Amino acid sequence: MNRVPLTVIGGYLGAGKTTLINQLLSADHGQRLAVLVNDFGAVNIDAALLQSADTDTIELTNGCVCCTMSGDLFYSIGDLLDRNPPPDHILVEASGIADPARIAAVSLAEKDLVYAGIITVADGVNLRFCLEDARISDQVRQQLHSADLIAISKTDPADVAPLLRQEGYLHWTSVSDLATICATIFGRTDLSPASAASVPVHPAYVHWSESAPPALSGDAIRTRLASLPVGLLRLKALLTDTGGGGWEVHVVGQQKEIRARPTIASEGIVAIGLKEALSREELRDWWLDT
Repeated sequence: MNRVPLTVIGGYLGAGKTTLINQLLSADHGQRLAVLVNDFGAVNIDAALLQSADTDTIELTNGCVCCTMSGDLFYSIGDLLDRNPPPDHILVEASGIADPARIAAVSLAEKDLVYAGIITVADGVNLRFCLEDARISDQVRQQLHSADLIAISKTDPADVAPLLRQEGYLHWTSVSDLATICATIFGRTDLSPASAASVPVHPAYVHWSESAPPALSGDAIRTRLASLPVGLLRLKALLTDTGGGGWEVHVVGQQKEIRARPTIASEGIVAIGLKEALSREELRDWWLDT
């Protein structure tokens, strides 16, 4: 068979990778995409696109498919390549603390794959803070350095263009500029992966998650968000409201967002922080015992 192109969607915690993936899944590009994600519970698929779903896979009416990533990336990709027919293009959502270049290197090791670019999503609102925070700046710079194209989220790219130029980055666009993003990953044949040989040592992270968190009112959620633990970097949650319906909650640094949702198909909460500042138990106690 023809080699299947593989693209990595990278970016630091809370940058907006899921938003971009949703846009690519529903865009009119004529590609049958297979997307490997760490957790598609937060990937809000339009009901008009949804064809069927099971515990591991969401199938869409446009021929795209969204799969949870197993512990072994090669195994997950092998499953996709064994499909009949195989996908036209594979997208891999990198973890917010991963080096996209290391993941993209799988396209060099697997004979049935071909490298088709890294798109690194950068949170324009928090970009300067990330680049100035000595604990995470090297890691963020590595993610940006590996990109064939940087997609700026949450602000106009012009707002951070001076900073990007100062840092030596040359290729960026808005995360909503699907024409440029699609042209990069679907139309170019001259891309080659950046080296992952000199990945900086990143800080130790702590992770806490709960698959069945208790139902909470909006006031109870706001009480928790009013006292964020020191060192918390990212939180995302889908929660049932005690009065019916549900909530979608996001924390990125000091930014907080709560959105009401009419229904919640799958509850869950995940929080990530710096290990030097807090523990898994502290995260759990903050959320469950507040």
